[in-house]
Amino acid sequence: QVQLVESGGGLVQAGGSLRLSCAASGRRTFSSYAMGWFRQAPGKEREFVAHISSSGKSSYYADAVKGRFTISRDNAKNTVVLQMNSLKPEDTAVYYCAGRSPGSGGHSPPLASEYAYWGQGTQVTVSS
Repeated sequence: QVQLVESGGGLVQAGGSLRLSCAASGRRTFSSYAMGWFRQAPGKEREFVAHISSSGKSSYYADAVKGRFTISRDNAKNTVVLQMNSLKPEDTAVYYCAGRSPGSGGHSPPLASEYAYWGQGTQVTVSS
């Protein structure tokens, strides 16, 4: 099993940047899990934001964040990071870190149901 804890959310002006971090326990298995970020705004379904492979060599982004967000990971530190630049009010949501077990993927864009492990979420608010 993997425990995930997000941090780094907050309030930022449009055009600004935030860096979200996800700390994972279970270092003996962390490198086997692909990781993703999802977000959920009030009254909306949870939506895919970004995904990174277990090795960190491949990544995939939702069209809405391409060119603005970057996902990365450090398996030695059991961390996943979402760097968010050029933020827009539409990015306002609770952001969740998620882990996907080996062999659980295959859909494009990745589905929330593919991820078995979830953090508690961190609030991101972008003002204009």
